[in-house]
Amino acid sequence: MLNKMKLYEILAETLQQRIEQGFYLVGTKLPSVRQLSTEHQVSIATAQQALWLLEQQNWVEVRPKSGFYVKVRKQPIQMPQVSRFTQYPVEVSQWPEVLQLLSNRFADGMLNLGRGICDLQTSTLKPVQRLLADMAKDERILAYDTLPGCLEVRKQIAHLSLSSGTSVHPEDVITTTGCQEALSISLKAITKPGDVVAIESPSFYGLMQMLNALGLKALEIPTHPTEGISLDALELALDQWPVRAILVVPSFSNPLGGSMSDENKQRLLKLAQTYDLPIIEDDIYGELGYRQPRPKTIYSFDKEGRVILCSSFSKTLAVGLRVGWVLPGRYRERVLHMKYIGTASTVMLTQMAIAQFIEQGYYERHLRKMRLQYQAGRDAFVRQVQQYFPEETRASFPQGGFMLWLELPSSVDSIVLAQRMEQHRVKIAPGGIFSASGKYRNCIRLNYARGTEAAALEAVKLLGEEVKQMLTSNANGK
Repeated sequence: MLNKMKLYEILAETLQQRIEQGFYLVGTKLPSVRQLSTEHQVSIATAQQALWLLEQQNWVEVRPKSGFYVKVRKQPIQMPQVSRFTQYPVEVSQWPEVLQLLSNRFADGMLNLGRGICDLQTSTLKPVQRLLADMAKDERILAYDTLPGCLEVRKQIAHLSLSSGTSVHPEDVITTTGCQEALSISLKAITKPGDVVAIESPSFYGLMQMLNALGLKALEIPTHPTEGISLDALELALDQWPVRAILVVPSFSNPLGGSMSDENKQRLLKLAQTYDLPIIEDDIYGELGYRQPRPKTIYSFDKEGRVILCSSFSKTLAVGLRVGWVLPGRYRERVLHMKYIGTASTVMLTQMAIAQFIEQGYYERHLRKMRLQYQAGRDAFVRQVQQYFPEETRASFPQGGFMLWLELPSSVDSIVLAQRMEQHRVKIAPGGIFSASGKYRNCIRLNYARGTEAAALEAVKLLGEEVKQMLTSNANGK
C-alpha cells in the first residue's frame, strides 16, 4: 500500500513543479511562509515544512534575514542508507578505536573533525569568561552544592524548557556533570547488568561505551537520516526481546542528524506505554535547530513520568563547563541516589556563571549566531563532498547541530582512512565506533562547527582525495 503524501509534501511538490516550469526562476525569492499559507490555505507550520523539504532536496537556499531563493540545481547527494535490523542484542566493544579518537596524539596543529566539540572561539562566549571570573569571588563555590544542583541554574533550565513545550518546576530539575553523567545515572536508575536497551543505529559512541561499562546489551534499531528511529522496527524488537529501556535522540540525532516528527514522538510514547517501558530522551542538540521554534521533546507529551530527559550546555556553550541536567520524571529518587553515589555534587562555579549568562540575555544571542554558523558549515561541507568525493558517496543533511555523516563506497575502510588522515594532521571519527555490532565500517562522522573556515574546507577536500586514492588502490588489488 502506498504511503499517503503529507500536506507539506504536496505543497513542496507544487512549488517544485513551478520551479521546473520556470514560474520561479533561479535566484528569485519564493513567497514568504505567510504568503504561502494564505495562497494554499495551509498552516504556517505546513508552509515552513514544505520550504525546509525543498531546501533539503536542493531546490532552494535560505538567505539569513531574507527568505528562500531558488538555487542553481545540482544533482543532490543521496542520503545514507538505513541499516538492516540487528536480529539480537549484543555486547558493545570498539573501545580501542574510541580511545584512539580521544587521544591527544599529534595534538599540536591537529585539526580535529572527529570530536563532538562546538565552536569554542566565538566572540559570543566572552561574557562566560567574564562571569566565571566574577563568580570565582563568591565563597559558595568552595562548598558542596545541594544534591539536586544550584537553584539559580535550575530556574533558568526550567524557563528554557518552555520553548520545547515542556512545563517544569525548578524542583523537577537535577543538574549533572554534563550530559554523559545525566545519561549514565539515568541508565543506572532503571537497569541492571544483563538488561537489554533499545538504541538508535548508528548511535553516539559515548553511549556505546556507557552500555559496555554498565554490563548492558544494545539492541540496535535502524534509524532514518531525516526521520529518526524506525518505530516499525522498534515495535518488532519489543515483541521479540525483553527490552528494559528505550534510549533515543529525537532532535538532530548524533551522528545522523535526523529528527522525529511530533506524530512519531507521540507514537513512540504510546509504544512505551503499551510495553510499560521507560524512555531516556537525549535532547543535547535540541536547541541547535536551524529553524525556530525548536522541536518539542517527547517529555512534553508525557503525562505519566515515564520519560527521563537528559541534556547539557556542552554543545550549546562549551564542553569544558560540564553542566548538564536530568528531568527524571517518576524516577527522581533513584536518579538522585545514583548521582549521590557517583559525583554527589556538581561544580558550583560553572553553574552560577551559566545561570547569569542566561539571565542577562547572552545565551539567546549566542544561540542565534551559532545556528546560522552551523547551518553555513553544513552547506559548505556538503558542497565540498559534492565536488571532491566519489559519486557513490552519500551524506546526511541535518537540520540542526554540527555533525555530518558520510557513507563512503563499501570498499573503503574508515579505520584505515582515519589513520591516513592522521598523517595529514586531521582527525575524523570512523563509523564502526557508532555501532555495537561493528556496522558502518565504510562510514565517517565529521564536525562542521567551524566548517566555513579555509583549514576545514581544505581538510574535507583532502579527505575526498584520500578516499579516491583508496578506491584506486583497492581496484588495483594493492
